[in-house]
Amino acid sequence: VQLQASGGGLVQVGDSLRLSCAASTRPYSSAVLAWFRQAPGKEREFVALIRWSRDSRTYSDSVKGRFTISVDKARNMVYLDTNSVKPEDTAVYYCASGSRFSSSKNDYNYWGQGTQVTVSS
Repeated sequence: VQLQASGGGLVQVGDSLRLSCAASTRPYSSAVLAWFRQAPGKEREFVALIRWSRDSRTYSDSVKGRFTISVDKARNMVYLDTNSVKPEDTAVYYCASGSRFSSSKNDYNYWGQGTQVTVSS
């Protein structure tokens, strides 16, 4: 499967932004779709994940309560709604697909190209 992330941009502190990830083919029912992010000079870190068919989801502590991950099964899309953004949310955001319900980037086989989110104060 090929993944393509989009929707990044320059926003102000407290703003909202929707990131989108388009899958080239319909993910299989047990697939896990996730968002990771990588800030300059830092490791790629987990943000949120969702199981394609069951809507089971989990979030990192740093975004819990502010970000929401969701899927549109009719369009083969995964979304990350970011609210109340902070300067520390600035990063390149990547969508990924794997088979394990895991927050480890090593468990994901397919990655999108990334979309830049910059939060200005």
